[in-house]
Amino acid sequence: MLELRDLAFGYGTRQVGGGVSLILRPGEVLALLGPNGAGKTTLFKTMLGLLAPLGGEVLLDAAPLETLDRKERARRIAYVPQAHAALFPFTVRDVVLMGRAAQVAPFSAPVRNDREVAAAALERLGMAHLSDRPYTEISGGERQMTLIARALAQQPKVLVMDEPTASLDYGNQMRVLGHVRRLAREGMAVVLSTHNPDHVFMVADRVAMLHDGALAALGPPADVLTVERVKQLYNIDVVMGVLPGGSSQVCSPRLGPGD
Repeated sequence: MLELRDLAFGYGTRQVGGGVSLILRPGEVLALLGPNGAGKTTLFKTMLGLLAPLGGEVLLDAAPLETLDRKERARRIAYVPQAHAALFPFTVRDVVLMGRAAQVAPFSAPVRNDREVAAAALERLGMAHLSDRPYTEISGGERQMTLIARALAQQPKVLVMDEPTASLDYGNQMRVLGHVRRLAREGMAVVLSTHNPDHVFMVADRVAMLHDGALAALGPPADVLTVERVKQLYNIDVVMGVLPGGSSQVCSPRLGPGD
């Protein structure tokens, strides 16, 4: 379980946001929705211990995050960033295998089980055919899928995903969202950020709306995602509706005359 208690976050002495309190439970998908500059990435980095809180605290399984060393954090929580600069031509397999670093003893090499876990993560995401390709030579979308596979190879309890579908085509977006739901059904706690309200409706149990660094709303998507709140976040008129059969809610921009 991941818990934020009255968390204030930012860089150095510059506070980006504050007053954020929430709990992420096993088997739950929490979506973080907010415009560019709202502080989503900064909040995630603070949740991961990459940035020190400016106030409040982060607890992982009831333990203050700062009391856990980096290796112990990596055994419990994994991160999928928005983007990753490809500097060295590691193979896709080797990049995913790096996710096993927290499980490998110092000065030791990955063993057979580590390689099998990495291979299974690639297979799960339909990336096995790219295992031997240099990471520097695959597409941006394929790199993003590789980073997700690397996070899964950590076998964490909590998965933090910063706009995981941003660089993916429509098919891969749907596949990633499907994997997110399956991971939650298996007991993993997942928090992801997105700009797409439809993705929230598809996968999230709860949604947190971040506006100007503050938690504007938190709760089930059907209750939180209202026309008024979405307009407040993105300064655009939208309409909400339910697909035929009443199985899924959708959000669409309201186009003006002639559009």
